[in-house]
Amino acid sequence: MSEVLLEVKNLETCFDTDAGRAQVLDKVSFKIKKGTTVGIVGESGCGKSVTSLSVMRLLPKPAGHITGGEVLYKGKDITKIPAKEMRKIRGNKIAMIFQEPMTALNPLHRVGKQLGEVLELHHPEMSVNERFKICVDMIRSVGIPEPERRMVEFPHQLSGGIRQRVMIAMALLCKPDILIADEPTTALDVTIQAQILKLMKNMQLDLGMAIMFITHDLGVIAELCDEVVVMYAGRVVERGPVREIFKNPKHAYTKGLLSSIPRLETESKTKLEIIEGMVPSIFDFPVGCRFANRCPYAEDKCRAERPELVQVGSEHFSSCIKHSIL
Repeated sequence: MSEVLLEVKNLETCFDTDAGRAQVLDKVSFKIKKGTTVGIVGESGCGKSVTSLSVMRLLPKPAGHITGGEVLYKGKDITKIPAKEMRKIRGNKIAMIFQEPMTALNPLHRVGKQLGEVLELHHPEMSVNERFKICVDMIRSVGIPEPERRMVEFPHQLSGGIRQRVMIAMALLCKPDILIADEPTTALDVTIQAQILKLMKNMQLDLGMAIMFITHDLGVIAELCDEVVVMYAGRVVERGPVREIFKNPKHAYTKGLLSSIPRLETESKTKLEIIEGMVPSIFDFPVGCRFANRCPYAEDKCRAERPELVQVGSEHFSSCIKHSIL
């Protein structure tokens, strides 16, 4: 059995706003094993990115707070360790590719300087020449042509695909145990997206790292991931092996997401299926199942009681009380 590198247990995250404290994550739990890819999927605003920022302890301050649960990295709760110790882990053992490379990269500094800072922080014993060589080799390994020239260029001189590859190179410089990728292919055309996904797969095989892949694209999940965590309104509503969930979804929300995917066999000009309604506001979450107001199978019990994640198959969990009829 593969080693569990990261375990998120009942994670709760809140934000202080002008309207009061809002709970964004509600008892989120999942595991990531060595060498595997876990996809986190859901609509915009479901808590995917907040989950990643909570794991990295990069929540905006002073508004964001982890108020409950644990984030265990190799069995150690990194939500409780001092900030100085966390800085040694962040970017070194657990690295992250951010959603927007143009805003994540500093426009005022050359690419080489920004890459070199990672090694300077985590490996201060290295000489300048050693850092330069490692950075050039990493840029080359992620498929960027003319790496020496790219080292002296500014982010605005690079295309979107090259900037994203630079972000991947930066995240992989210290050969992390876990890579968190927050929608790394957003705003890229499909050919560049395919190249980025292939690159991440190859780097995972080379380094043996685990990947936490955040996206709203179920096609990407199917291609890249071993397991999937489906989130809705700050909660995990279903999780399990990708093949099992795609073949046999056991939560009404997951079923709705999968039904909305266009298929080649669908008759031309057929109206796409949609999930009616809107995601509830973080200040107005329902008492019971948060999907109940949009669910075609909902009954009074769904609206009155919080459904817990229960095992419905081998490593397959769902929080829908109607899972037996789906």
